[in-house]
Amino acid sequence: MPAAAPAPTPVDFWFDPVCPWAWMASRWLLEVAGHRPLAIRWHVMSLAVLNEGREDLPERYRRLLTEGWGPVRVVTAAAQKYGDDVTGRLYTALGTRIHHQGLGPSREAMAGALEEADLAPGLIEYADQDTYDRELRASHQEGIDRVGQEVGTPVIALPGPDGTRTAFFGPVVTPAPRGRAALDLWDGLLLLASSPGFFELKRSRTQGPVFD
Repeated sequence: MPAAAPAPTPVDFWFDPVCPWAWMASRWLLEVAGHRPLAIRWHVMSLAVLNEGREDLPERYRRLLTEGWGPVRVVTAAAQKYGDDVTGRLYTALGTRIHHQGLGPSREAMAGALEEADLAPGLIEYADQDTYDRELRASHQEGIDRVGQEVGTPVIALPGPDGTRTAFFGPVVTPAPRGRAALDLWDGLLLLASSPGFFELKRSRTQGPVFD
């Protein structure tokens, strides 16, 4: 008899739609999913929530955080109304417009993404409403609780030792790895997650996001 197909590896991924580093990590994860059986669960988090109360932020970044409420609220509203399964495809449609097409967190980007994802256009009205902010904050907090406070977006959680779940901030990588490089990074991350007591590797970032 043929060998049974391996069970998909469960992966949880937290993102803010406006974060370029989360976007590239998500594209890497989808590249891996094209070659390895993964069960990806997409979750929202918010850079605006993460940075609440900070007074030391540059004005340009502060403006991005304010504008960033719109897309993450729309994704949250879509998930609340249609289920979590819509989150990944709406994120892809949004991220393509925000990052590749240069539309940023605009009404145009949100409207186009909803149309591409075959979701009700009226969901865009939630961009300016706090209707589902409690759910948004709960999702955000779940990711933070898994990885700790001194992080940003993205957050990824995957199988660790003894079947436990291990979460990391990142990976922060540019451009998004493809092919063999994507799989090597995935295998390396799984190895780190399986190492009890491993917490951190980091170096200074010397390159900005590269969208290919």
